Amino acid sequence: MAAPLLDELTRRVAALTPALADAAPEVRRAAVAAVLRPDGAGSADVLFIQRAVYPGDPWSGQVAFPGGRAEPGDPSLVHTAVRETREELGPDLHGVGTLIGTLDEIHPRTTLLPPIVVRPHVFVLHGPFDPTPSAEVAAAFWVPLAVLLDPATRGRETVEARGARFQMPAFRVGERVIWGMTERILNQLLGLPLPPW
Repeated sequence: MAAPLLDELTRRVAALTPALADAAPEVRRAAVAAVLRPDGAGSADVLFIQRAVYPGDPWSGQVAFPGGRAEPGDPSLVHTAVRETREELGPDLHGVGTLIGTLDEIHPRTTLLPPIVVRPHVFVLHGPFDPTPSAEVAAAFWVPLAVLLDPATRGRETVEARGARFQMPAFRVGERVIWGMTERILNQLLGLPLPPW
């Protein structure tokens, strides 16, 4: 990806025609926000959350993008992503960010997780965004694009979900592991090829 990274990524995401998931009408819908914070040098940082640990939560403790399930009153999945981000972290993306595009819808690849379809929306900040994690979120943190694009960050990691352990494609950032649907969304955001399942 040529410099400046953020401009090229923005152009590519804005030009995407996202693929919609083939799912039954009764499958729950969800939306997440991939939030990019310009770094002033032509690149950006990407916002992640670490979910709080709750018994029975299939995504308990995992690294994710802010977001969640659509509610009956949500007029659109963009609204879902903005509402969930506000509930989890405080700031309102409509006031401090610009929606630049939507990525492919995805769903879990394992029956260990509930059936759900997730639509990722990509925002670039133009104002201050100071996350204040709610009780649902253990931490919020930023990762530079350059770190995520470094091949040394990608590999396979042993992860755990619902008592089962797997070897999965993942990004490792310090002590944190980004895997599952978040890893797949991140690959498309960065324009990286999907690693073998």
